[in-house]
Amino acid sequence: MNQLIAFIRSFLYAFQGLWVLLRTQRNAKIHLLAVLVVVVAGFWLRLGQSEWLAVTIISALVLALEAVNTAVETVVDLASPEYHLLAKRAKDVAAGAVLIAALAALVVAALIVIPRL
Repeated sequence: MNQLIAFIRSFLYAFQGLWVLLRTQRNAKIHLLAVLVVVVAGFWLRLGQSEWLAVTIISALVLALEAVNTAVETVVDLASPEYHLLAKRAKDVAAGAVLIAALAALVVAALIVIPRL
């Protein structure tokens, strides 16, 4: 029974993390809005199964990396409250990972949408 409670709590903690992400991070809100727009457009364009798969994977990747970026920034701020070049580097690299995924999402969107227009 204790294991089941711990398992359920782990999901609650994860949902709390998502709530913090969406409540405090402007870019996460922007990415989520973009995902919602893509989903609406996907229904309008009647995407096929493989197209939905691509949209789902790339959308999840962008949002997950935004969460990881937020976690990295939070831990770096905790560990290094004053400016430090290595702290800056860690934060910049984490943000760069989100940028790579976001650019890939634009490519996926273009490959799916442009032929349909």
